[in-house]
Amino acid sequence: MDVLLVIDMQQGLFDSPRHQDAQVIANINRLADGVRASQGRVIYVQHDEPGSELEPHSPGWQLHRDLTPAPGESRVRKTACDSFLDTELGFLLAEQAVDRLLISGCATDFCVDTTLRSAASKGFDVTVLTDAHTTADRPHLSAEQIIEHHHWMWQHLSLSKGRSVTLLTTDQLLGVTQPVSAC
Repeated sequence: MDVLLVIDMQQGLFDSPRHQDAQVIANINRLADGVRASQGRVIYVQHDEPGSELEPHSPGWQLHRDLTPAPGESRVRKTACDSFLDTELGFLLAEQAVDRLLISGCATDFCVDTTLRSAASKGFDVTVLTDAHTTADRPHLSAEQIIEHHHWMWQHLSLSKGRSVTLLTTDQLLGVTQPVSAC
């Protein structure tokens, strides 16, 4: 079974520009529809940060208004970049056989990266959707450069037992286009 993690796609994080945010949100919605259609599971992760735009239950803490979660889909609340740390995510994933953990969300260089590495270290087969995560420009790099850098890093992670992180576009995962093999 595929499980799609939608990390920190919260309204308050989009008050400032995020790289290709409209396309990322559209791709996450397409992915969620595809995972649901194949009897997979979608889990939304929300960051709690009291005193910030992510104050629990505030308007900024809510999922982005353009996301389309289905009724009854799981939500996980976290207080650190790692979606597994001190959360029920591991227990939710243990409820079924997870063939592939699909990673999407915000921010590439913080919570997406940390959760991806944590999942890989826990033995999950991880697929990151290259066009379904985003971040903001930082003082030293543009969002586009950060995303490109993380794609390279994820492709070259050293993991145990011959595991690797797979990078696919939304279209590749949904079977609209075929993956391009590396030379």
